[in-house]
Amino acid sequence: MRRALISVTDKHGVVEFARGLIESGFSLLSTGGTRKTLRDAGVEVVEVADYTGFPETMDGRVKTLHPKVHGGLLARRDEESHRRAMEQHGIDPIDVLCVNLYRFRETVRTPGISRAEIVEQIDIGGPAMIRSAAKNHQSVAVVVDPADYPAVLRALREHGGTLPPEHLRRLAAKAFAHTAAYDAAIAQWFDCERRTMSGEAFFPPRIAFAGDKLQDLRYGENPHQKAAFYGFGDPTPSLAGSRQLGGKELSYNNILDADAALGLALEFDRTSCVLVKHNNPCGTAVADQLSRAFELALAGDPVSAFGGIFATNRTFDVATAKAIVDSGTFLEVVVAPTVEPAAAAELLRAKWGANVRVLELGGLPDATVRNRYVARPVSGGFLLQTADVPAEAPRHDVASKRAPTDAERAALAFAWKVCKHVKSNAIVFARATDDGAFHTVGVGAGQMSRVDAAKIAVDKAGERTRGAVVASDAFFPFPDGLVTCAEAGATAVVQPGGSKRDAEITAAADAHGMAMVFTGQRHFRH
Repeated sequence: MRRALISVTDKHGVVEFARGLIESGFSLLSTGGTRKTLRDAGVEVVEVADYTGFPETMDGRVKTLHPKVHGGLLARRDEESHRRAMEQHGIDPIDVLCVNLYRFRETVRTPGISRAEIVEQIDIGGPAMIRSAAKNHQSVAVVVDPADYPAVLRALREHGGTLPPEHLRRLAAKAFAHTAAYDAAIAQWFDCERRTMSGEAFFPPRIAFAGDKLQDLRYGENPHQKAAFYGFGDPTPSLAGSRQLGGKELSYNNILDADAALGLALEFDRTSCVLVKHNNPCGTAVADQLSRAFELALAGDPVSAFGGIFATNRTFDVATAKAIVDSGTFLEVVVAPTVEPAAAAELLRAKWGANVRVLELGGLPDATVRNRYVARPVSGGFLLQTADVPAEAPRHDVASKRAPTDAERAALAFAWKVCKHVKSNAIVFARATDDGAFHTVGVGAGQMSRVDAAKIAVDKAGERTRGAVVASDAFFPFPDGLVTCAEAGATAVVQPGGSKRDAEITAAADAHGMAMVFTGQRHFRH
């Protein structure tokens, strides 16, 4: 009789799978909680300890680490010496292995959990069995995902108790990815702990991370590119964990732009609205009501906002949905921590309403999700950096003769946060409104020279530059960029400072009566 070994942490569907195996002519081996679950359901199963003749020991740490288990998984059925060894030592072949692993990642995220409890969730026997079975996949079906149970049972029935070679290879590939992701999670936990030790480098000599595929995408940035969306499996609110309430399928570019918009929206404590196009914020505002913030953000650059992405740090409400529809602008995506059902319904009044992708995060993402490492592929490798979250608040060193007024300081603080999320070279014009809101009126992004970014921002803002403030993501290397802003009517500027020509730039600001503040921080965004 063919034999299967089942030992799973995730018990979903395991009883039905076990019964299906028995119907296909398999006898069952099992351990611990899985054995109890199966026996309680009336499924006939043999305890692994009875099969090996060696009891579970050390609080269950040692139960499947035995030659009769691994010999049964690893033995090549086509190799005469392997068959003789099995017969000599009383080893029976194991033809199906169904294993998934201890909940290490879930345990790590448990509040108040002790280090000892986390270490106990490092599975040893499970990965060892999975790797043994996957290595010998020509003869052993290794099943790590409950979602695969129906297909495996169906194939066993159709092929007389065996699986086709291509099915076995697919299962093996999935098994190795399963153990690799598990080991990556453990390595990351140890690395976080290591980093707290004195004298340790921040980044380790070797790093591993893994993701779970959320969906295949129609294509990448362009139709000839393939793409997929992966998540890290965090249960906390995030873009990867969002729920799509309506609209067309998300595209690669939708996701990139939604992430950019969300990142900026979360910078603010006040109610915020961000409109993004091609990964740059074309309109940003904070106000007391979200609908008002949308109106101001849209007014910042209504031409660029058409077909853009909307993100907020508040509940997406009916009033805002109505303001969007009434504005006549077209949005591709709406991202919000929560969404009022009536608000999603209100969007349907627009011609494009049935197509807009409405994403509900399930709450505000916490700092862990917001401040993940940033990875960028390069030829032959990748770059890794911490998120652009300075350890200290920006300075407000007044470099000019005139200090900014309180109103200018508030507007500069707003503009500085926006500028951080604009592609370099970046120039942002912003201003306050009579009702205490703040919004952008002109953005110059992604230019090779800072003066060109300033000219674009001035062109976008038009007459609204008069009395506005300006933020620059990096220092002005020459006075020309600052002079462009000053001549357009800007009254105050915030920038990192640190140029060898700071004295010239300061003199230019003084000549135009501008207040200038140095932050001591740069926010390049390539």
